[in-house]
Amino acid sequence: MTKPRQQVAENTWEFLRDAMITPTGFREYDARWKYPEDINLAGITALGLGLGTQMRNRGIEPVIAVGNDYRDYSLSIKNALMLGLMQAGIYVKDIGPALSPMAYFSQFHLDAPAVAMVTASHNPNGWTGVKMGFERPLTHGPDEMAELRDIVMSGHGKPHDGGRYEFVDGVKEAYLDDLVGDFKMSRPLKVVCATGNGTASAFAPELFERIGVEVVPLHNELDYSFPHYNPNPEAMEMLHDMAAAVTASGADLALGFDGDGDRCGVVDDTAEEIFADKVGVIMARDFARLYPNSTFVADVKSTGLYASDPELQKYGAKADYWKTGHSHMKRRVKEIGALAGFEKSGHYFLAEPIGRGYDCGLRVAVEICKLLDRNPDKSMSDLRRALPQTWATPTMSPYCADTEKYEVLERLVAKLVQRHKDGGSIAGRKITQVVTVNGARVILDNGAWGLVRASSNTPNLVVVCESPESDVEMRAIFADIDAVIRTEPAVGDYDQTF
Repeated sequence: MTKPRQQVAENTWEFLRDAMITPTGFREYDARWKYPEDINLAGITALGLGLGTQMRNRGIEPVIAVGNDYRDYSLSIKNALMLGLMQAGIYVKDIGPALSPMAYFSQFHLDAPAVAMVTASHNPNGWTGVKMGFERPLTHGPDEMAELRDIVMSGHGKPHDGGRYEFVDGVKEAYLDDLVGDFKMSRPLKVVCATGNGTASAFAPELFERIGVEVVPLHNELDYSFPHYNPNPEAMEMLHDMAAAVTASGADLALGFDGDGDRCGVVDDTAEEIFADKVGVIMARDFARLYPNSTFVADVKSTGLYASDPELQKYGAKADYWKTGHSHMKRRVKEIGALAGFEKSGHYFLAEPIGRGYDCGLRVAVEICKLLDRNPDKSMSDLRRALPQTWATPTMSPYCADTEKYEVLERLVAKLVQRHKDGGSIAGRKITQVVTVNGARVILDNGAWGLVRASSNTPNLVVVCESPESDVEMRAIFADIDAVIRTEPAVGDYDQTF
């Protein structure tokens, strides 16, 4: 049986022999741990055995594509994972160092029924994890993750004959070819390419050059120590750096990518940092003209403009607000046949005929370049200013332990729902609705809103607020939502403010 963290201490005989895994690392749609504090290599092998067993239990053909991000320990993690998969009798196709969307692409390219990508995504060094899926382009959601956790933690992984290993070369080149297609810019475009020294450094500059974009490099040297900052285009530190590079270079925009390349951040030609949900509205407007009557999925952290924007309404676009999280969003886009899904964190899910439905930051970058090519008289700031103005906070994450956050959230949701039932208000405005599909999105009588939910990946809550009226109202909404949050002593400080 796999042993929980407290039963195995680091730097002991048992640590090198016994599988050790902290159960809370099995999250809603990813598996993530601090390494080696919360999982050891034997634990990773047990995870691989459990994943292979899950495949066999579900009748999945025993073939899987496996990749790893550019961190100094990710290859060791991947090797341990592949050992467990082969113990379960799985044919492992190792695609080498990769972006998460390259791994997803490899499922199509190699016709592999399953995928496992070793990455901690945008988490800082010291974290590791696995993104995995069976039904392309989908990845594990809560049900699959709970099933996998139970197999692994109960020691029910079953060895099986037939395990096999193959290194598959050339997937990176095929992935880039697929992104480029036959597109070439017809207008000059100068782009700051920001990769934070992460895995996208090996992909993004070449991609931009191939489509005819002039590249202004920003931390494009591969360096797994992340000497400048953690590659995360939702974090203000990276966005501010991108904005400074636009100002210094006179670029038309900056495009930034996170540690595993499935997210994209945008700064316009005036050095204005555009939150990803607003970028999504700009893209949705363009897609709606090309494909009228389309449905767009937005996560609950995203702007209300998907439902209220007159330009989207003119082309018959429909909005569907859904649970935050790449697995939730991918599944929802596929289930309802949406053209695209947009998440405030910078995950975009572009379905056929634009993409394949999985989140790919580089695909988004290409589509933004195509959008600007279709609008040669417009700048990125023109497209931003054409949106109805709203004032929104960044995504903020007050600390709350993984072992407590869901119970804390349940009580906070109940308090906010009760305030609505009692005819209460937020920021002096009447609450018209509380959407509880994922935490509580408190909607006010003018369309303003405030959200609190639990992070699926880190020991935090998540808070976002937006007002269509003013910065003052946005701050007042945050103050009132935060006052409710502060009734819970287990909630700590915010990771960033505004």
